[in-house]
Amino acid sequence: MSRTARGNALEAALRLVMTRAGLLVTGFRCWKSAIEWLTTTSGDESAARLSAAEIARAMEQSVDAAARHLPLATNCLDRALTLWWMLRRRGLPAELCIGARKNRERFEAHAWVEMGSAVLDAAEVSGSFNAFERSIATVGTEAQ
Repeated sequence: MSRTARGNALEAALRLVMTRAGLLVTGFRCWKSAIEWLTTTSGDESAARLSAAEIARAMEQSVDAAARHLPLATNCLDRALTLWWMLRRRGLPAELCIGARKNRERFEAHAWVEMGSAVLDAAEVSGSFNAFERSIATVGTEAQ
């Protein structure tokens, strides 16, 4: 594993734990606002060497690996918020998406990240969910 990949994996693990705790303590709106406030969009050195799509896939893999190896149960919202945070930090135009579907008599929801036409979803189930009309990432930011 390269030094960059190790750094991405560590970053993903730390941000995933922070996101899980942040959601539990403050709730979705407050934690999403905190991420926006914490995020700097100056980019990093990898942006000069890699395309946005390559960076996005590397971040997606890092979050997925961290979620699998942490002794902490995470869900799609934890992972999507963490990935969205990591991409925003690198100045990439990521969009947090939340959708729903009815599976027989059960209502199900799912969170994922999109960047352009690319769907970043480690679980690869976002295509079977109908995304809400408006991006959840922009809810509550109109007044700013």
